[in-house]
Amino acid sequence: MKRPLLIILLLVAAVLVMGIAPLVGPTMIPASAAWGDVDDDLLTGILWRMRVPRVAMAFLAGAGLALGGMAFQALFRNPLATPFTLGVASGASLGAAIGIQFRWTVPLLTGLGISATSLWAFGGACASILIVYSLTLTKKRFSAATMLLAGVTVSFFFSSVILFMQYITDPSRTVRMIRWTMGGLSNVSWTDAVGAAPFVVAATLIILCLTRELDLLTVGEELAISCGVEVDRVKKWIFFAVSMMVAGVVTVAGPVAFVGLIVPHACRLIIGPGHRWLAPASLLGGGIFLVLCDTAARSVLSTIESPAELPVGIITALLGGPFFLWLLLTDKAEV
Repeated sequence: MKRPLLIILLLVAAVLVMGIAPLVGPTMIPASAAWGDVDDDLLTGILWRMRVPRVAMAFLAGAGLALGGMAFQALFRNPLATPFTLGVASGASLGAAIGIQFRWTVPLLTGLGISATSLWAFGGACASILIVYSLTLTKKRFSAATMLLAGVTVSFFFSSVILFMQYITDPSRTVRMIRWTMGGLSNVSWTDAVGAAPFVVAATLIILCLTRELDLLTVGEELAISCGVEVDRVKKWIFFAVSMMVAGVVTVAGPVAFVGLIVPHACRLIIGPGHRWLAPASLLGGGIFLVLCDTAARSVLSTIESPAELPVGIITALLGGPFFLWLLLTDKAEV
């Protein structure tokens, strides 16, 4: 199929999924509740105050993580690179753990609907970005290899600090820390979705403007330089754009695993490796994927009598392993 047609089909699928997903859950909501044409006002409230912002945030998070994974895989020329490779998720997790442990709050922001845990998570993510950037600048060039090593080192260090905090704190706070690191969208509000949107939109525009440079970086830095690409400048733009986008997403949704791995590879198999088409496909595919996963997470264990839900990170992790086994065991793995 022609690539523009595939993008159009993905766009139509995204609209359909985002239109249907808010209606599905422990309590099925009729479409007429969208304009208040139901006898039960509670259903309308659930739809617009809980389900719709949750679906919107799931689409933003999935789109951002998939696009970030695609960009980092090109930047590092590594098919296993993810949006969390440079330690942003570990930094956010450490910030959230600190907020949970010491119960630090900011009354002004809390009054605006911003939770203290999200605030500390965003601070931890920004701290990890600055540390990785500073370590990378110790070399004369903005080396992707140095950046990768710095990110992995920071990630392992922050993870060890989190484990230490979980060990010394009381069980109730340990459970909260563990649940946060699983990733979830159960308490998302319009404030969260609106707060994360600028990060995703800004990074998306930057990456879409750098698709040619991503194609050249995938082949090699020497070729990119010979074609007139300012490699160090492009790498810095991608680093900061993706890292800040991931910080904004993880602050709200937690570190949702495998989205940045599964979706770019699946889209690459369908639409090809050219980033001009791969970027919008990953963006739409990531949003669709996480919305479907979140819909399953809130529905698979739920009944009307005893509502329960899984963290969406568990669903994505359960899908991630079999996907890569399938990828390795088929001829398409060579792609």
